[in-house]
Amino acid sequence: MSKPAEFWNKIAEGYANSKIRDERAYEKKLKLTQNLFPSNAEVLEIACGTGTTALRHAPHVAQYLATDISSGMLEIARKKAEDQGVSNVTFSEQDIGMACWPSAQYDAVLAMSILHLLPDRSAGLAKIRDTLKPGGRFISSTVCLGNMAFFFPLLISAMKLIGKAPKVVDSLTHEELAAAITEAGFIIEDHHRMSKAKVAFIVARKPE
Repeated sequence: MSKPAEFWNKIAEGYANSKIRDERAYEKKLKLTQNLFPSNAEVLEIACGTGTTALRHAPHVAQYLATDISSGMLEIARKKAEDQGVSNVTFSEQDIGMACWPSAQYDAVLAMSILHLLPDRSAGLAKIRDTLKPGGRFISSTVCLGNMAFFFPLLISAMKLIGKAPKVVDSLTHEELAAAITEAGFIIEDHHRMSKAKVAFIVARKPE
């Protein structure tokens, strides 16, 4: 088991029981995303956590592959899917750094709260681009610590030292994130600044 997986396994139960901090922004992101799904969409989600978002999207797609590095998170997600009677979502333990997704397979790829945690963001974005169909959408939501007060990055650094935050947490700005997505070969179609501008919700398209 990788060290990042160990961290998320330890907090899985607490994460599952925690409330969504900005319910209004979350519901807006769900609606915006669902409006982008084509009919009979095949969707991949990276870092699905305990499956809340995947299960909310399930009625709007044909097939949904929800991946995460944490077996603890996925155990909770599978139980939720069973309880809700959802059958078109598959939960799979995968690390984006080692995953081998088929080329041009998915209509949409979702990456919620993960781009600032990737050890190699450029490689991750390239892999996402490759697994999308031409014209497919990449939809991401990312905390931009670089746009927050100066003490937030310092706080995260302190939390890392005591094991309360993942080892990799980048202090990205909205502008840096958008530039990275563009450099990976995507065309940005929409960029919302949510939760008082702390979160970048970006819709990008793979060229046809």
